[in-house]
Amino acid sequence: MLTKRKSGEASRTGLQAFATAGSRAIDRRTFLRRSGLTLGGLAAVGGLELGTIRRADAVEAPKPDVPVEMRKNICTHCSVGCTVIAEVQNGVWTGQEPGFASPINRGSHCAKGAAIREIVHGDRRLKYPMKLSGGEWQRISWDQAITEIGDKMLQIREQAGADSMYLLGSAKFTNEGAYLMRKFGAFWGTNSVDHQARICHSTTVAGVANTWGYGAQTNSYNDIRNAKTMVFIGSNAAEAHPIAMQHILSGKELNRANMVVMDPRFTRTAAHATEYVRFRPGTDIALVWGMLWHVFENGWEDKDFIAKRVYGMDEVRKEVAKWNPDEVQKVTGVPADQLKRVAEMFATQKPATIIWCMGATQKTVGTANVRAFCIACLATGNVGAPGTGANIFRGHTNVQGATDLGLDVTTLPLYYGITEAAWKHWARVWEVEYDWLQGRFDEVPAKGGRKARTRKENMETPGITSTRWFDGVLSPDEDIDQRSPIKGMLVMGHGGNTVTRIPEMVKGMEKLELLVVADPHPTTFSAISGRRDGTYLLPIATSLETDGSRTASNRSLQWGEKIVEPAFESKDDYEVMYLLAQKLGFADGMFKNIKVTENRPDPEDILREINRGGWSTGYCGQSPERLKAHMRNQDKFDLVTLRAPKDAPEVGGDYYGLPWPCWGKPEIRHPGTPILYNTNLHVKEGGGTFRARFGIERNGQTLLAEDSYSAGSELTDGYPEFNMAVLKKLGWDKDLTAEEMAVIQRIGGEKVDAVSWSIDLSGGIQRVCMEHGAMHYGNGKARCVAWNLPDPVPVHREPIYSPRPELVAAYPTRPDERQFRLLNAGFTVQKNAVDNGIPSKFPIILSSGRLVEYEGGGEETRSNRWLAELQQDMFVEINPGDADARGIKDGQWVWVLGAENDAKARVKALVTERVGKGVAWMPFHFSGWYQGEDLRPHYPPGTDPIVLGESVNTVTTYGFDPVTGMQEAKVTLCQIQAA
Repeated sequence: MLTKRKSGEASRTGLQAFATAGSRAIDRRTFLRRSGLTLGGLAAVGGLELGTIRRADAVEAPKPDVPVEMRKNICTHCSVGCTVIAEVQNGVWTGQEPGFASPINRGSHCAKGAAIREIVHGDRRLKYPMKLSGGEWQRISWDQAITEIGDKMLQIREQAGADSMYLLGSAKFTNEGAYLMRKFGAFWGTNSVDHQARICHSTTVAGVANTWGYGAQTNSYNDIRNAKTMVFIGSNAAEAHPIAMQHILSGKELNRANMVVMDPRFTRTAAHATEYVRFRPGTDIALVWGMLWHVFENGWEDKDFIAKRVYGMDEVRKEVAKWNPDEVQKVTGVPADQLKRVAEMFATQKPATIIWCMGATQKTVGTANVRAFCIACLATGNVGAPGTGANIFRGHTNVQGATDLGLDVTTLPLYYGITEAAWKHWARVWEVEYDWLQGRFDEVPAKGGRKARTRKENMETPGITSTRWFDGVLSPDEDIDQRSPIKGMLVMGHGGNTVTRIPEMVKGMEKLELLVVADPHPTTFSAISGRRDGTYLLPIATSLETDGSRTASNRSLQWGEKIVEPAFESKDDYEVMYLLAQKLGFADGMFKNIKVTENRPDPEDILREINRGGWSTGYCGQSPERLKAHMRNQDKFDLVTLRAPKDAPEVGGDYYGLPWPCWGKPEIRHPGTPILYNTNLHVKEGGGTFRARFGIERNGQTLLAEDSYSAGSELTDGYPEFNMAVLKKLGWDKDLTAEEMAVIQRIGGEKVDAVSWSIDLSGGIQRVCMEHGAMHYGNGKARCVAWNLPDPVPVHREPIYSPRPELVAAYPTRPDERQFRLLNAGFTVQKNAVDNGIPSKFPIILSSGRLVEYEGGGEETRSNRWLAELQQDMFVEINPGDADARGIKDGQWVWVLGAENDAKARVKALVTERVGKGVAWMPFHFSGWYQGEDLRPHYPPGTDPIVLGESVNTVTTYGFDPVTGMQEAKVTLCQIQAA
C-alpha cells in the first residue's frame, strides 16, 4: 500500500528496467557521475502511450581526455538547499555529483535532484521567443519580442493605468532576480507583484511574524536532530522534502525521539511515525486547541517561559477551554486518549518542534492555523533553543528568499511594508526621488460607492493577490479597487495550474490583451486557454545557467555559480528585466548603482545593493565574497550546529550560509543566526530576543520581556526598538563613528532622533547595540493575541465547502469583506453551499499534495525523461469503501466532479486505505489535460511535457484567507464516478 505509485496493470518499474537493460555493473558513485542516469535507469518515456517504456539514449558521458572544471550550484526543486556539483568540459555539463561536503545534503540527492542535469539538457525546453498569432505559434527574435511587449505595456499603461499590468514573479528566481522584479514593479508603479509564496506560505509569514516578530523557520533541518519530540502537521517531508528526512530520521534514531504525524492521509512520512493521528481536513485549530486543553488541564505548560516572554496566554486559555475532548472528537474525529498522549509528549518530552507545510497553510484559516501552532510552542516553552521551534518546510528553491526580497503585494524588499517611511527608505537606497516613485502610481477614481484614492494612497495600498488575478480581470470595473481591471500580465517562472478555480482562470486568460510567459518551459499558460493572439513566450535560463544567491528554508544563503551558458536562445532573468526596463524608459534609474555588461546586470552588485538596504531583516551582512567563501569551505561546518570553528580559514566562527538575520555590514562579520529568539547566546554570536515590534504596553500590561534578556546584554530586562532617541538616552550615541553619525543626520534631518535601526544606512545603530549586547529590534514578548488580525485569538472555522453542514452554524467562516482590492465573498459561498445541499451532492472531501517525482506545477519535472518514467498517470486516491459504493476498480478511469463551475477531471483511480472513508487525495503537479481534453496539440511544437494529466485545481473551489488571500486548496468537496 505504501509503495504503490501507479494505477492500472502492473508493469516493469524503472529500477527493474535498469537492472535488465545494462550488462555492465557500475557502483553508486559511477552511477551518479554518468550523465544523470539515476532512478529512471536506462528507461524513459517519449512520445509513447502512457504506461509503456522504451530505452532512452543518455546525454554524452564525461570524456577522460578533456579537462574537467567543477562548479557548484543549488538544486532548483525544493527549499532544502542541496548542493549540486557539475562536471563541465569545454562548456558542456557532462557529469554530476551531489555535494558531499554540504552540511545540508551530505552527498545525497532525491530523485529530482539526481535528474536535475536534464533540466539544462532537456530538448523540450522553449528554445527561442515565440508569439501566438491567429492561433498559430510563430518564432520571433528577442528584439521583436521586447519591442512588441514593451509597446503593448506602454499602451495599456496609457489607456488603463499601471495597475492594469499584473506582474507575477517566481520562487525560482535567485534573491537578486526576485529583488529586481520587485524593484521593477516599484519603478513601473504597481504593488501587484506576487509569486508562489502566496499559494504556499503567505499565511506562514503572516502568522509567524504576528506572533514573535519574523515570518520564517526558527531553526534548521540539521537542528531537528536535537529534538526529542517532532510533530508533523500538514507536512509530508518524505515526499516533499526527502533530503531533509535524513536529519529527521537521524534525530529520531539518535534521540529515540517521538515522531508524531498528524495528517488526514497516511503518508510516506506517517510510515516512519511513532504515532499517527488521522483527523478531518480543515480542523487544525480544533486539533491544536484540543492538545492545549490537556496541557492546561494537567499543568504541563511552561509557566516560567510564559511569564517572562509571552503576552496574552490567558486569552488563549479562554478559547482552549471550549475544546474539551468530546467537542474535539466531534469536530476532528481524533480520540481523546490519543490526543492527550500527544499533548503530553509535546509538553514534557522536550525539546519539541512543530513541522508544517502547505497542508496547514492552504486554508481560509491558514494564518490562524499557523498562529495556533506558534502558540502551542509558546505555551510549552518550545521556541528559542536547539531542537525546538517552528520548522517550516517551504516548497521551491528560493521561495524563502523571493518572499524576503519583496515579491509580495504587501511589502517592499525585506518586509519594510509599503508605508511612506518604507518607500522613502528604498528611495534613499536606490538614489531616486520619492516624489518620482509616487508619480509612477495611478490615481484611483471614486467608484462602487468607494472614495477616490490619491497616488500616495494607492502607493500604500496592497495589490491584487496571485490567487485572484483573474478576478481582477473578470470582475465588474466598479468592484475592483483600482483605476481599471487587469488588462495584461507578465509571468516569470510561475505555473498556470497552481491556482484554484481553473475554469475561471481560463476565462480571465482569454480576456487579457497581453500575456507574457517567461520560463524555461511554456507552462500551462501557453496551452490551456482558447487565446489566439497576444501571447508571448520568452525562453529563460534555468537558475543552473546563472549565478546568484538562494535562501533555503532555514534562512541560509548559498551562492550558486553559473554551470554553463544558457541553452538555445535563452536569457537569464537579469538580462530580460534589464531589456524590458530599458524599453519602458526607466533602466538608467533602476540600474544606477548596478554594473551592467552587455545588457546583463551583475548579480554581485545587486546583492551589494540588497546589503545596503536590508537592515530590517539582516540581509546586510551576506556579501557575495562571504557567501562564495562558504561554498568553497562547506566541509568546515559542523553537521548539527552548522558552525565553523573559530580558526577555520575564511569562514571562522560563521554559521553555514550566514542565515538571516546576519546583522551589520559584512566587515563586522556577524556569524548569522541559526536559531531565532535564542537568549542563551550573545547577539554578536547569533543570539536574539523576541522582536518588540508590537509596542510597549497594551491594556495595562507590558509587551516587553520581563527578567529575560540575551546573554551578555547590558540591559537586563525588556526594552523597545532602538532609534537615535533611545541610543542617546543610554549615552550610547557617543560610540557612533563620525561617518555613521553623518549618514544618520542626512537621513533624519531635523528629526534625527526618529532614525531607527532599520533605516540607518550606516549600520551604526546596529553595531553599537550589539557591542553592548543589546538587540536593536528590542526585547519584547511574543504575543498570543494579535489585535490587528481578524481573529486576534485563532478560532476554528469550518471550510467554505464543509462536509458537516450542521457545524457551519456554530463555526462559520468570516463575514464577506473587501480585501486586496476585491470582495472576499466566502461567507456567501459557504451559506449557498449549505442551502443548496452541496455536501450531500459532493460528499467526498478532496485534498491535494506532492509526489517525490515531481515539483510545483510540474512542467520542468514532467518534461524530464528520467522523472517522467517514474510517474506517468494523474490519479485520485479513493478509499476502498468509497470505491466499492461507486463500482470503481483500482486503475480504472474516473471523473472527479467539482462543486463549482460544473468542473470535472478525468483521472485514474488508485484505491487505497491511505485515505480514510469520505476523503480523496490528488497530486497537484499535473496539467496538459483540461476536463477530459488532451491539450498536447496546443503547446508549441516540441515543447509539450512528456507526461500530461488533469490539474487538481480544475475542481478546487472558492475560499481565501482574509489576512493573505491564500487559497483553500487542501479541503473542498467533490464527487467521484466511473468514467
